[in-house]
Amino acid sequence: MKTIIVAEIGSNWEGSVSKAGKIIHECKKAGADIVKFQMWHAKDLYSENHPDWKEIKKSELTFEKAEKIKKIADEANIEFMCSAFYPEGVKFLETLNVKRYKVASRTCLFKDPSSLETLESKAKSKKSIIISMGMGGNIKKIKKIFSKNKTTFCYCISDYPLKFNKIDWKKAVSFDGFSDHTLGNTAAILFTILKKQRQTKHILIEKHVKLENSKGPDASTSIDTKQLSELVSHIRILEKANF
Repeated sequence: MKTIIVAEIGSNWEGSVSKAGKIIHECKKAGADIVKFQMWHAKDLYSENHPDWKEIKKSELTFEKAEKIKKIADEANIEFMCSAFYPEGVKFLETLNVKRYKVASRTCLFKDPSSLETLESKAKSKKSIIISMGMGGNIKKIKKIFSKNKTTFCYCISDYPLKFNKIDWKKAVSFDGFSDHTLGNTAAILFTILKKQRQTKHILIEKHVKLENSKGPDASTSIDTKQLSELVSHIRILEKANF
């Protein structure tokens, strides 16, 4: 079994390219396969009255910063991935030759500006698509949009943090991906074991990851890079185990 491990940076780079570079190198050192960022306009997703508005606005991934961060990831030999929330973002990411795209749970609800156009832009790329539907949405419609793409649907519950006992494991193992919002590594390790028992050849694990001193809105529900290293180590052992 092969497991792709995605380190979801979210807002934990705090709008700083140098901090993004540090977390990218730490994730590479920990053994992650992909570092993932988010490309959105703060005004499209949040109210300016949000208590974390300043931090959220600071964490907007501009095209200029995305290009710099992609270059850092390339030089570190780790894949850069992004969940773009608007079609112009997808068009720009195509110029950076990204390998695949992530679709965030909220995009599957078609409530944000240009959600449908954004999904169609990703579909037209003909690249692999990773999809989380933790907020619900019309899965038949999503599958139709991406009928010509290779897709990985992730089991996901959009609680931050997610309580372990809210996970429906019978449902979770029907997916080949797990976007895990629990604290710690237990859930991701158990998912790996259960999929191994099912003799699944390829799975994907996504975890929010931060530096030890991260202070962004996502920090309280993220594992640090030391915990990421431990998670990767356990998963690589399980991949080779005979059971």
